[in-house]
Amino acid sequence: MRMACTLAGVVLSGVVSGVALAQAPMGPPPVPEPAGEVQRSYAAQKDNLLKTAEIMPADLYQYKPTPEVRTFARVVNHVTEAQVRACGAVNGTPPAERMKTPADTADKATIVAGLKASFAECDKAYDANFTELLSVGPAKRTRAGVLWGNVSHDNEQYSALSMYLRLKGLAPPTSEK
Repeated sequence: MRMACTLAGVVLSGVVSGVALAQAPMGPPPVPEPAGEVQRSYAAQKDNLLKTAEIMPADLYQYKPTPEVRTFARVVNHVTEAQVRACGAVNGTPPAERMKTPADTADKATIVAGLKASFAECDKAYDANFTELLSVGPAKRTRAGVLWGNVSHDNEQYSALSMYLRLKGLAPPTSEK
């Protein structure tokens, strides 16, 4: 009996130790790669902004909460303009060859198509070497720096567009989860 208890204790101890070892991480956690972090943030903002543009009804694209602020359409077009400028520069597209932003008074379908086209331009920019040094105006910047600025700007504009949705009783995409 004593031997059986000792053997059971050894087996149980080994099982508990094995479970503890199986749960223990093997070395330090991986360090996130900067390009991957920027790309993940870009993808999240792209999804949020496109869903936001789709959620707002077409008849509310000219809505603005107060006379002093921009219309919903103007904010969406602002995102389009900023992305075309930043990602076009990163892609080496000359300013004269970059897409033109739709008029702020255009219909929803035209404005959303412009936003999607600006994301198509950015998709190309986010797929390249993030440490590449670029000439942006008079300054030298890394591709990662320019694109991180684009993600930050998209995040700010998503916040504004979310407020417009909420003022109209609509839930922004990040609240639907």
